[in-house]
Amino acid sequence: MSLFTITFTIVGLALFETISSIDNAIINAEVLTTMGAKARKWFLSWGIIFAVVGIRGLLPWLIVWIATPSLGPIEALTATFSSDPTAANAIEASAPYLLIAGGTFFILLFLHWLFLETKSFGLPGEKFFAKFGTWFFAAASIFLAVIVWEAIHRDALLAFAAVVGSTAFFITHGFKEQAAKQEERLLHGDSKSIKSDFAKLLYLEVIDATFSIDGVIGAFAFTMAVPLILLGNGIGALVVRQLTVASVEKIKRYPYLKNGAMYSVLFLGVIMLADSFGMHIPEWISPLATVVIVGYFLLLSIRAAKMKQAV
Repeated sequence: MSLFTITFTIVGLALFETISSIDNAIINAEVLTTMGAKARKWFLSWGIIFAVVGIRGLLPWLIVWIATPSLGPIEALTATFSSDPTAANAIEASAPYLLIAGGTFFILLFLHWLFLETKSFGLPGEKFFAKFGTWFFAAASIFLAVIVWEAIHRDALLAFAAVVGSTAFFITHGFKEQAAKQEERLLHGDSKSIKSDFAKLLYLEVIDATFSIDGVIGAFAFTMAVPLILLGNGIGALVVRQLTVASVEKIKRYPYLKNGAMYSVLFLGVIMLADSFGMHIPEWISPLATVVIVGYFLLLSIRAAKMKQAV
């Protein structure tokens, strides 16, 4: 990989990790306002070690290791930069299974947002789909049936990987739904008690781990190089902490950032599925698309904020 490709990939990874964690930053900021100063300081300092090293560091390495069991733990970390052709070939052979799982996860994530989630309507057609929310389940089922049907004719394990991707989506979605209910309980609790602050810290760490899964899975649309994923996602996690400090109201000034995240998810999901079925997608496509999509919705958000201030 050239220095330009490496740099561009890291920038794309950091941007996607940041934009896909906007909801996480909002939840963090809202819960932190109800906590004591000592607990807030702990989360914003020591909590970052768990967020970057514990989740965004170990998870991509673990995924590559599980997807390529023939590699040892060190080879799973360094395979894409290794001169050993055996390690590189092993990663290449396992990539389609990892990518189809990630692509399935991302398409379902986008469909759920499009049909069911509350949003600021940024593009024509979003309001139309929101009116038919219950059709999410039909759309998700048809999509999964088509993907599995196409995959099973190529490789039964490829079809199974697609099912694993759908399973991961519904499990993480369940955690997020439960997190929303837990947030309500925590926000209306006694924030001055040690027990309350400790419960909130545990909640923030769990929800941070849950939201980080989106960024980790999406990272494989950019590269299979674990060190680059660690660096890019780590930078993104640090930015999310800064957004948390910036407060909820400042984040909410940009109403279409979540739209940008979800259209990036859609594009990356399509890339991952295409790659898993044998289409070669240049490595620079994913970071370029992410920058363009997020940039467009950021400009849209800035324009909306200015119009709101002018009223």
